[in-house]
Amino acid sequence: MSSRAKRRISVTYIYAHEIFRTKSSTTRLRRFTPLNDIMCKEMEKKHFAPSELIINEDGSVFHLHVKPEQLADKIILVGDPGRVETVASYFDTRECEVSNREFRTITGTYQGKRISVLSTGIGCDNIDIVMNELDVLANVDFQKRQEKEEHRTLEIVRIGTCGGLQPHTPIGTFLCSQKSIGFDGLLNFYAGRDEVCDLAFEMSFIRHMGWMGNQCQPYPYVIDCDKEMMERIAQDDMVRGVTIAAGGFYGPQGRVLRLPLADPQQNEKIESFRHGNLCITNFEMESSALAGLAKLLGHKATTVCMVIANRYAKEMNTSYKNTIETLIQKVLDRI
Repeated sequence: MSSRAKRRISVTYIYAHEIFRTKSSTTRLRRFTPLNDIMCKEMEKKHFAPSELIINEDGSVFHLHVKPEQLADKIILVGDPGRVETVASYFDTRECEVSNREFRTITGTYQGKRISVLSTGIGCDNIDIVMNELDVLANVDFQKRQEKEEHRTLEIVRIGTCGGLQPHTPIGTFLCSQKSIGFDGLLNFYAGRDEVCDLAFEMSFIRHMGWMGNQCQPYPYVIDCDKEMMERIAQDDMVRGVTIAAGGFYGPQGRVLRLPLADPQQNEKIESFRHGNLCITNFEMESSALAGLAKLLGHKATTVCMVIANRYAKEMNTSYKNTIETLIQKVLDRI
């Protein structure tokens, strides 16, 4: 059979809500979608196996123990499970409260806004658990184990504490992470990481630090927070900064106890680094994973911290718990 004859074979097509038969042509093949293609797309919908998407017997997601209907669109993350109650104490109503390990969640309302507050524990590895499970709660049908047709975007603000690295970030400063540098390497395990990261900033930072081989690796990544969220939450009373999310509290943040550092000049180099008009303002341990996973998953996120230690001035405030409530109230009002 000639190729011309093959093109004239009658094929069933679907267009809008009508199914009809037509003699195909090259032009019409571009205008109409074959019914077989639509059926194939339906069959190709990703199915999440029980070993990948782990759903508890009560219908909640594996680690968080939260059910899809219990999750609000606006989410506040804190590290300490005890701080969940501090945030929720401002709620006008409470809808549910669940807890598992370090993950505690309360959903309620504040001034007419439905909000979930959730503890993550410490570190980017925990943020990996939290962000992936929040996303499937919002965007996966647990009954069918398939992605929902319509994407649901979450608005997420992490409230935490940090160590300042510059003279203009003294103890008590409220700081919003405009950019985060991930020392944890987490985002490097996900496809699309180069598309959402600031590669020029990464290269500039690596050259400045002069790290070679396996010294102080894995490879750092640089990610922006959501700009609209930053402007709404930070407004004009928070410093915008560049935050390093470290993979630990001691060595990765340049603290020396009994073990020496692989790079004794690490913090001096970090403090002196400049990229355009940006400098690195603070250390914490979660912001890069939050911003990076949110961007890859289609959510809006930012991190705000109160400076409780200034590494530049060698000062520390351990009596910060009352002051951080001011930051909590600002976030509740603006989220």
